[in-house]
Amino acid sequence: MTTSTTPARPEGPLADIAHLRHTAAHVLAYAVQDLFPDAKPTIGPAIENGFYYDFDRTEPFTTEDLETLAARMREIVKADYPMTGRRVSREEAIEAFRDNPYKIEIAREIPEGDPITLYTIGGFTDLCRGGHADSTGAIGALELESVAGAYWRGKSENPMLQRIYGTAFVTQQELDDYHAFLEEAAKRDHRKLGAELDLYHVDEMAGGGLIFWHPRGAIMRGLVEAFIRDGLRERGYLPVVTPHIVHENLYATSGHLENFGDSMFGPIEVEGQRFRLKPMNCPGHILIYANEGRSYRDLPLRYSEFGTVYRFELSGTLHGLTRVRGFTQDDAHLFCTPEQLQAEFEQTVDEALRLMEAFGFSEFEYFLSTRAERGATDEIAEAAIRNALESHNLPYQIDDGGGAFYGPKLDINLRDAIGRKWQLGTVQVDFVLPERFELKYRGSDGQDHRPVMIHRALAGSLERFFGVLIEHYGGNFPAWLAPTQAMVVPISEHQLDYAYEIRGRLRARGFRIDTDASNEKLGYKIRHWKTQKLPYILVVGKSELADGTVNVNERGIDEKRTVSVDAFAEELAARIAAKR
Repeated sequence: MTTSTTPARPEGPLADIAHLRHTAAHVLAYAVQDLFPDAKPTIGPAIENGFYYDFDRTEPFTTEDLETLAARMREIVKADYPMTGRRVSREEAIEAFRDNPYKIEIAREIPEGDPITLYTIGGFTDLCRGGHADSTGAIGALELESVAGAYWRGKSENPMLQRIYGTAFVTQQELDDYHAFLEEAAKRDHRKLGAELDLYHVDEMAGGGLIFWHPRGAIMRGLVEAFIRDGLRERGYLPVVTPHIVHENLYATSGHLENFGDSMFGPIEVEGQRFRLKPMNCPGHILIYANEGRSYRDLPLRYSEFGTVYRFELSGTLHGLTRVRGFTQDDAHLFCTPEQLQAEFEQTVDEALRLMEAFGFSEFEYFLSTRAERGATDEIAEAAIRNALESHNLPYQIDDGGGAFYGPKLDINLRDAIGRKWQLGTVQVDFVLPERFELKYRGSDGQDHRPVMIHRALAGSLERFFGVLIEHYGGNFPAWLAPTQAMVVPISEHQLDYAYEIRGRLRARGFRIDTDASNEKLGYKIRHWKTQKLPYILVVGKSELADGTVNVNERGIDEKRTVSVDAFAEELAARIAAKR
């Protein structure tokens, strides 16, 4: 590396594995230097499940190159080189890397007064701020995984580099366990399951990053929306709808054009004026607030919109449902007095917990993200977030500089069924946009005052949330969320009318039921619907027809049971009501 803009390094076991992987990044750069001396090393941090290192090299690294590099890395590990560091001046650092413009750029940007250090293993020295294992021999198992393109400093106007990803562990058993984890993750891949379960697709004829929801996926999306809408309605949010395209001046006033312009689609010329696809919903909600005079008696005023927004993402970053160019947010904006801020923010935390727990998530991480350039009101905003977290006894971390340009925010990360971390919900306090748009309300003193805004999107985007749900459940959706809750399967055509009768009775009670009227054999039908991960398969034959019953095949349970249609309906209704 090895410089990074990540938060302060963790302590304890997490720090140990991060330091080990950071050392492995140095080992990779050492191996590349030995085998491919034309490659210029740039940066290479430890990441959650491994490490990477970016190199500037004309020729692309191949799969065979990775195998050769991994073998050389194991030789370096076996040599057990000590990691030694020394502090140097800026001029010494620049001289040490006089042939590497990337390292020189990093050295020049280290703030005055901060230590500048060089770390050495064997015959390789790197510019790095530290955080390593004592020696290369601490790495018990490693492998290189893939190569990808990455722009220097993440900016498309900069040179394209080659990023080599790898992972490292203390023991071989840990690496084996990691492989098992990757196999499970591959089974849960929402892109794979999205196709197998006929939920959605991305069509290159229309363009990357744009989602086409199939009927089954649209049903599930509607259920997610309905659940969120119920919570919004209970808490007094008013629905609004805003245009998908507006004049560019709106985003100049809001500051998004200046601070967010690289993530926006380019202007659309209409009669000599410049319009933009909306990248967020908040300026539109502000215009609705500002459309008429407001009194303190009107506040808090809560607007909600399932608003579709459009953001420019590089094609190489697009990924199924979780990184797209067009997505719908469960967006809401609250306008309140400063005195109401605390209570309103706490209410949004309640909503976030209700949402995540209802969809089966139980492990969360909370980050209070502050602004890089703190304004006069940031202390008030941060206090509201901090007090809300502490009133709920929720542990949190500080993400310095991670806030939006208009205010601090609360980011909610969650872990799915196999332990992966996802960032979804966010709640932000905003004193800036009300000032930019000169929003006001008439106070009890008869004077005009400035309201405070709260931005909240608890699911984040429906697309990303849906992708996480697919992977969390592995496609085995709970009955209340499954697009088809049960399939009625007749053993032969003689029970087909009875199967349709059952479907009709259950549909009349609001259940999502279908009938398999195909001519396939029973075993084939059951195997097929099991691959579709339905919660229930209801088999009907001669005895079920005679008795008015169904034979219940429940997902995940080997034992079959025969019950009346009404008894099954009561069971399904109870499961749906409990959100189990």
